[in-house]
Amino acid sequence: MLTSFMEGLLCCLPSKSTNVVVPVETSEPIDGFEFVEVKPGRVLRVRHLIPERSVVEQPAGQVGYVSCKRRISVFCNGQLFIENLGDKAAAELKTCQNGDTEPNSTVEVELTHCGDASPLDDVPGSDSVTAGKVVTSETGAVADAPAASQPETSQKRRRRKLKRTVVIDCQRKISACKGTHTDVALFFIHGVGGSLDIWKSQLDFFSRLGYEVIAPDLAGHGCSSAPPIPAAYTFYALAEDMRLIFKRYARKRNILIGHSYGVSFCTFLAHEYPEQIHKMVMINGGGPTALEPSLFSVFNLPSCVLDCLSPLLSWSFLKAGFAHQGAKEKRLLKENNAFNVSAFVLRAMMSGQYWPEGDEVYHAEITVPVLLVHGIHDRFVPVEEDQRMAEILLIGFLKVLEDGSHMVMMECPEAVNTLLHEFFLWEPATPPLPKPKARPETAKAQSDTSKTGANPAKVRPATALQASLKSEAQVKFDRGDK
Repeated sequence: MLTSFMEGLLCCLPSKSTNVVVPVETSEPIDGFEFVEVKPGRVLRVRHLIPERSVVEQPAGQVGYVSCKRRISVFCNGQLFIENLGDKAAAELKTCQNGDTEPNSTVEVELTHCGDASPLDDVPGSDSVTAGKVVTSETGAVADAPAASQPETSQKRRRRKLKRTVVIDCQRKISACKGTHTDVALFFIHGVGGSLDIWKSQLDFFSRLGYEVIAPDLAGHGCSSAPPIPAAYTFYALAEDMRLIFKRYARKRNILIGHSYGVSFCTFLAHEYPEQIHKMVMINGGGPTALEPSLFSVFNLPSCVLDCLSPLLSWSFLKAGFAHQGAKEKRLLKENNAFNVSAFVLRAMMSGQYWPEGDEVYHAEITVPVLLVHGIHDRFVPVEEDQRMAEILLIGFLKVLEDGSHMVMMECPEAVNTLLHEFFLWEPATPPLPKPKARPETAKAQSDTSKTGANPAKVRPATALQASLKSEAQVKFDRGDK
């Protein structure tokens, strides 16, 4: 504590620059690490593991197809109206917490949380959700919604003015991704203060299963270079780094796994490369809101002050990021190089989180299947935000782990690895095509031909009565009746 205080005090003096930042030295050299220069002087450390596959198995059998048809209407009063128009926009595409299905076809949510929310508009044949209130058109029951008279509802409905409409009409091919498939790659992206080392359990687990894994260090984190200017840590600068890393290592089918702030970069890539992104995983990523730095934050303090407060910040991160604060959690932080960044990089990262395009409409346009994993004890991201994200996404599955917090992949590695692997192997159920049945006359003709050896063209057709009786017998046989 005293050492950090003295370093912060010296940092405030004019003789020492606050922008002199060096990356953390790696503890021990391990095979599988690469250093990629995404821009001149901007070098990122990447762990890239390509396992030796004894058996190369290509996807076989029927592939699941999901019809992605949505109409997204944005109104001037801050409402987002989503209509799922596809034939399969039912239980497979609309899921709630822990996989509980909710076959809704229409969703209406508030973009701005104001004091007096407007009443809901009735949508025949569908359900509507607005700011946590649910209205079911079949029963007319309203849950936690304020009572309103019909004239007030009509008045509110007349005031609502359409701002713009977004229509999505495509068909996605979703298949199981196994470790033996050579066209599959897994990308792991960490958040603020982390490094690729926080994915150690996941990287080891999936590389042993035969998956090709790629995990980069963000600029200023881990062993990547740390530019001395704040503009190097804005969302767009970091997103461009991830775009270049993705283009370098991408395969035909790619799965993105993001944690916290890293979820935003995964969303950005899924929106930019919808044909190459096969699936996506969001771990404690938060709600589908546009990013904007907070004006009243401790990270707005000068870097020298943050240096003095670094022990307090580390203790606060341990308290809020883990469900338990014991020797095991402290060892995980130290071994996995988490929250071990300079005060300058931390301040620049927090103040550079400006992404106005990443709003609800941006997330609603994503057609990639998404698995949301949330640690129930997370004090950084409340579970309501991930529930809201699951409502906005077209194909979303929310799983809540009761023993985890913000760093759930480090606290519960076995549970997280199992959830991720099951999701990688998941594919929507496709009903088999009905086989064409032979007509009774044709079957009779073929039978007679095989017995007599006569020309099929010269065989007399069955009478109408014979055809009717044979048709009825065939139906009973198909049903198993005696």
